Amino acid sequence: MAGFVAPDYLIALPEILLAGLACVFLMVGVFTGNRSTTPLTVASVAAMAIALALVLGFGGEKRTSFGDMFIVDTFTTFMKSLVLIGAGATLIMGLGYVRREGMNRFEFPVLIVFATLGMLLMISANDLMALYVGLELQSLSLYIVAAFRRDAVRSTEAGLKYFVLGALSSGLLLYGASMIYGFAGGTSFAAIAEGIKNYGAEGPPIGVLIGLVFIAAALAFKVSAVPFHMWTPDVYEGAPTPVTAFFSAAPKIAAVALLLRVVLGPFHEMVASWNQIIIFLSIASMAYAAFAAIGQRNIKRLLAYSSIGHVGYALVGLAAGSEEGVRGVLIYMAIYMVMTVGAFGAVLAMRQKGQMVEEIADLSGLGKTNPAMAAVVGIFMFSMAGIPPFAGFFGKLYVFLAAVNQGLYGLAIAGVLASVVGAYYYVRIVKVMYFDEPTEAFDRPVGRELTAVIAASGIITALFFAFPAPILQGAQAAAAALFP
Repeated sequence: MAGFVAPDYLIALPEILLAGLACVFLMVGVFTGNRSTTPLTVASVAAMAIALALVLGFGGEKRTSFGDMFIVDTFTTFMKSLVLIGAGATLIMGLGYVRREGMNRFEFPVLIVFATLGMLLMISANDLMALYVGLELQSLSLYIVAAFRRDAVRSTEAGLKYFVLGALSSGLLLYGASMIYGFAGGTSFAAIAEGIKNYGAEGPPIGVLIGLVFIAAALAFKVSAVPFHMWTPDVYEGAPTPVTAFFSAAPKIAAVALLLRVVLGPFHEMVASWNQIIIFLSIASMAYAAFAAIGQRNIKRLLAYSSIGHVGYALVGLAAGSEEGVRGVLIYMAIYMVMTVGAFGAVLAMRQKGQMVEEIADLSGLGKTNPAMAAVVGIFMFSMAGIPPFAGFFGKLYVFLAAVNQGLYGLAIAGVLASVVGAYYYVRIVKVMYFDEPTEAFDRPVGRELTAVIAASGIITALFFAFPAPILQGAQAAAAALFP
């Protein structure tokens, strides 16, 4: 056919691999039943490792395919790597939990693979339609895994809340996309950027701005930024803990990557418009999370509010609108992924007489009954609070410096004040572990795979200051890809 250009399938090899293997895993599970859950989980982790190797192998040079709807560059390589590492780590952590808690069904690892595939498609989206397909593939899988414990009321409630609010956010996204298409004349990011430029000095019409607001609201829901955060505490508390860990790591990274790609790509010329939205989301998220988490007694709910706050801090870098700011966002998200996986690993290790416990009070005296676990949890709490020399301090440092260098002094000050308030509920956990009287000790052993993930996360968090170069250099190269 004249004018037909064959797509370059090679650059989408990681996604094609995951899609094919997910279908194979599904058929294996159908014919072998639930006894295949553990082998399929191990196979899923192996598939993600292979996909990670392919992502790193084909990343670097900017290339597009499938009618410019799919893009690969240094930015996608960095963010896909974080997603695959986070997804693989949460699957490993959940091995023992799935067996013990009545979740031994083969669909679980398969759904995680499909969700991860959706995230990779989101990160490589270069068109509003491709964006929507990736987002929905991720969301549909997450709706199911949130309610995976069908015999638990809280899990079912979490899945239903996430589904209803997620459907609303999808509607907002589609409405915004239709507005953009109508006024900018295309759905590809390049066509939208060109359409906005064609309006000249008077700027794009109000319809483009309304479409941008709707898209920003939908993506704010996915990153759980205030005021679109309402689903987060209930879903984090009600969903099975490995699912919560997955929610807090991989999907959030993919959504932040998508937000960066959208606002800095087709809408880069409208920086004065979307910058105000990002500043509001950032301040609202930091302030709300800092105060709302103070009264929490359930550690999963506390980590839910903590994740809302962390998104607010990451958005400080995006509000700066500079390459330095984007680098800060990427560094922050990499550190956040490591911290949150380790923290939820510690929650998974909280078992007494074979039963899961989730209350902060259950950590009382952990420094005496299990010094090693208390030390690791302390590292995560101090890092999340932004206390040096732990990794979280450097994450906040880079985004605040980017804001200051762009003259956003008020935003940086708001972030510092929110960090001071937020430090209270992190340090309170350390106080409970080391200064309160011991309660019943946690069960031992924790499990080799869970111990390995917690230990690796703790070491990276504690020693980031000594070996920061891989993250810093990767983030710098990824940020440069968004500013050609």
